[in-house]
Formats: sequence, structure tokens, C-alpha cells
Amino acid sequence: MTGRKKECYSLASIANAIGGTLVGDPEILISGLCSLQKASPDKLSFLSNRAYKHYLKTTSAGAVIVSNDDQLLFSGNKLISEDPYLAYALASKLFVDSPKFLSGIHSSANLHSSVSLTKDVFIGPNVVIEEDVVIGHRCQIGSGTTIGAGTVIGDECSTSANVVIDKDVTLGDRVKIHSGAVIGADGFGYAFDGEKSIKIFQLGSVRIGDDVEIGAQTTIDRGALDDTVICDGVKIDNQVQIGHNCHIGKHTIICGCVGLAGSVTLGAYCVMGGGSGAVGHITLADHVQVSAMSLVSQSILEAGRYSAGTVQMKTRDWKRATMRFKELDSLAKRLKRLERD
Repeated sequence: MTGRKKECYSLASIANAIGGTLVGDPEILISGLCSLQKASPDKLSFLSNRAYKHYLKTTSAGAVIVSNDDQLLFSGNKLISEDPYLAYALASKLFVDSPKFLSGIHSSANLHSSVSLTKDVFIGPNVVIEEDVVIGHRCQIGSGTTIGAGTVIGDECSTSANVVIDKDVTLGDRVKIHSGAVIGADGFGYAFDGEKSIKIFQLGSVRIGDDVEIGAQTTIDRGALDDTVICDGVKIDNQVQIGHNCHIGKHTIICGCVGLAGSVTLGAYCVMGGGSGAVGHITLADHVQVSAMSLVSQSILEAGRYSAGTVQMKTRDWKRATMRFKELDSLAKRLKRLERD
């Protein structure tokens, strides 16, 4: 069996698409992207991390995207860019195997009679859409998706299979939600009466801006009173937990397995590294970057890079260091006594 034929592009057309400066043969045909280590002569590769620069001597790539500083390290065809990683991102759009745009409603879908949608929308198998839902132009609703009552979805949005969007959620335009994500589940709120936990009913919802992407198995809780808000351009990775009443500023990046407790405010253009977290009711300023596996336990009011935790070391050294941590308080008291004496 033969796969679908991939489209090829001349190096000149790729240079035009990514805004790079071409050095070499403009007519060479490129059929895809590949790493420096595994690229064949019909593939385009790139160098953005200089730790891999030694592969430039052995790569079989037909062309490589490099920075101006690194262009002399490669003698073959190349595209010179101020930001090779960004250029690679732009080039990837040329070769993506995008699914064909569909329209129509599958016979197994279950739509309430009050649902509002246009003829250019696709509703996949076993989709359930409750009353008073509004869906914009050219949306693609994947199989098994459930959309709760009163939800409003903008234009050109898409859900993969088995997404759950609860009641009264609002999505902007061009929102992409991957498989298994849950938008608008109840926030985790309880009051203790001395014997048992009493549920706080979550009366807010979720508002998502334009051009947001939400990864697989991610959960965004609805607000307890005010809405949980995800601003324009935010990108959220897989298996992220965003608690009730969080506010995520525009173009912020949240990497995989991040956990945000309730009422966290992230500024614009922040980055939360993989596995990091934040306790509730704190604020991070714009342009804050948090390293992977860090716990943010208090507000950060100044832009910059922040880390928490201990560095990697051998287990025996880590155990020894842990014992020293326990002695810090007594050492500090001894030092104060010595200073007084």
C-alpha cells in the first residue's frame, strides 16, 4: 500500500515562506523536515541548539536552516535566519498533513433543536450538543465530543475526539482543543463544618480567547464566582490542571503536567515549565519564566527567570545534603550567638 503523495517545495519557495536568506541551489526540491542526524538529501533540517552543531559535518540534509553566526559551519545549501527555531516553525506549516475540511452532521450525532450552527460546520460521530449552544463558521467538532448547554463557540474552532465542554463556556475564534480535554468542570471548592466537607457550588464559567490551543487530557475548571479566563494566544500542553478563577495572560505558555491552584493570575508572555506548579491566590508578573518542576509559593512581581528545588545529584550526596538542611536552623542560631559575643 502506498501512502498519500507528499508535496515538495523548491528551496527558493521555502526561503520566501520563512523569510530566510538562501545560499545554494534554489531549485533543489524538499519533501519534508527532519533532524540533522536522520535527514536525507530531500529533507530540510535546522540548527537552533548549538549543542548539535557537530552534526553539521555529517548530516545528509538537502538544506539546513542556520543562524548568521553558524552559517560558516555548514558548506551545503542553507537558509540563513535570525531565529532558526522560528524559521523551522514557519517551515513546518508547509509540510503538515492537515485533515481535509469537512462539513455536515453525522447521523449518530445528537443535537438539541435549539442549537445554532451554519452549514459549513462539521459535527462528528456520537457528538452530543445540548440546548442553546451557538457554534461559529467552519468549526470541526470531533467524534464523541460533548458540549454543554449555553456554550458559545467562535469561528474556525476544532475539537479532537472525546472533548468535554461543560455548560455556559465561551470560546473565541480559532481555538483548538485536543482529545480528552475537559473545559468547565467544577472547581475544587469545599468548606469544612468540623465533621465533613461541604461543597461550594461553582457558579462561574470559563472564557477562552482567540488562537488558544489546549492539549490532550488538560482540565480547566470553571470559576467559583467569577469566570476562569484564558486570554488570546495562550498555548497549554497536555495533562495540565488549571484551577477555578485562574486568569492566564495573553500568549503565555504552560507546559505539560503543570498544576495551578485556584485564583492564580499569570501575566502575559509567561512560561510555566513542565511539572511546575503554583499555590493559590498568587500573581506572576508579565514575562516571568518558571523552570521545570519548580513550586511557586508566593507572588512574583518582577519579570525574569525563577527556579525552586534542589539540583540533581547522586543519591548518597542528596541524603547527606538533606541532613545538612535540617541543621541550618541550629547553625544560624549558633552564628548569631557568636556575632553577639
